[in-house]
Amino acid sequence: MITLIVFFALLFCGFPIFGAILAGAVVFMATNDLAVLYDSIPIQFYGALEINGLLAIPLFMLVGEIMNQGGLTQRLIAVAEVLVGRFKGGLAYANLITNAMAASILGSAVAQIGVMSKVMIPEMEKKGYDKAFSGAVTVSAGLLGPIIPPSMLMIIYGVVAVQPIAPLFIAGIVPGLLIVAVLAGVILLYGMFGSHLPEGSPTPLRDSWGTLVGGIAPGLIPAVVIVGIMSGAMTPTESGAVASLIALILGFLYRELKLADLPGILRSVAVNTATITGLIAAASVFSWVLAFQGVPDQLVELIAGVTDSPVVFLLLVTLLMLVLGMFLESISVLIVVVPILMPVVNALGINPIQFGVVCTVATVIGIVTPPVGPGLYIAMVQAHMPMGPLFRATVPFLAAVLAVVVAICVFPALSTWLPALSAGK
Repeated sequence: MITLIVFFALLFCGFPIFGAILAGAVVFMATNDLAVLYDSIPIQFYGALEINGLLAIPLFMLVGEIMNQGGLTQRLIAVAEVLVGRFKGGLAYANLITNAMAASILGSAVAQIGVMSKVMIPEMEKKGYDKAFSGAVTVSAGLLGPIIPPSMLMIIYGVVAVQPIAPLFIAGIVPGLLIVAVLAGVILLYGMFGSHLPEGSPTPLRDSWGTLVGGIAPGLIPAVVIVGIMSGAMTPTESGAVASLIALILGFLYRELKLADLPGILRSVAVNTATITGLIAAASVFSWVLAFQGVPDQLVELIAGVTDSPVVFLLLVTLLMLVLGMFLESISVLIVVVPILMPVVNALGINPIQFGVVCTVATVIGIVTPPVGPGLYIAMVQAHMPMGPLFRATVPFLAAVLAVVVAICVFPALSTWLPALSAGK
């Protein structure tokens, strides 16, 4: 209890999260007569970073940064408008489809919401869409970033849960497509029963072909990542390196990326990578201390006394992730919670791949949930509107995503079938 009090007190005082985690570990050792472990903290801290899978993190961050600077996102938006812009509410569907395509490149919900909010919210308002609805579509579709591969959260889950990253990437494809489908269903219902959605505006055939051809090259990036990993031709790290190279070449070819932009891009990638790996290292120390004291075993016994149903356990985990996601950044939630719960997952016979998908999707909902929800704040700034109307417009979309999470809990095949198929099992 003292450990939790210290941890949350430091967080609310604005202390860096990795520092709060380390402080919690030290307090736990001090209050449980584990001073003998103090000397081993540096070894455990740096040992957590000696994992090959961590190399994928800066590479996929680099892809996203280059894509933003190189104008690739705008070309994907143009392609989506050509494909669905002729339908009623077509720009909302284009917003959703663009997010699905960009998710295969960016891998981060916050980055994706930031990029798409700058472009899509003003454009939708200009075409007559309600401001709150425009923000809600952009925010909810941005949640696809950490789900459709490549996913930063899947990489982090794989590292802290000691699971292979390639199957986790593949496991996100079906849930990601399901989320696209249910979000499209909500847009359809808005058009049928809710606020009026503007009629579509088809693009002239001559312009359509030029736009589609221009969007082929950026579309190669997600294709290389997904096909390369599913075929076994590349590891996630290798696919990240190839995707970065393709994005870099395209950025220069489109003449929207300059050599002068590279230092800023690399600096941003370095800072973000250091932040994430610092969290992972600090959390490894904390989980190591808890394991030494037998806390995971005690947790297994406690949960076994409550339920022995894998489905009920996964639903409880979903609730836990949703609550924690309201206050903590999604990466922090995964890093702190997953190592503690893995013994329970193994004891109940839950597939770690399914558990990873459930944790990822449930945690990412917190990105757009008050009171913290960074995704909401980003959209609020772009749309120039208060949180209340924006969140109310987002609720139907979040309910649809939550329904997908529940379906993944109840039907493991939604997350495990495709990885098993790609492995030839």
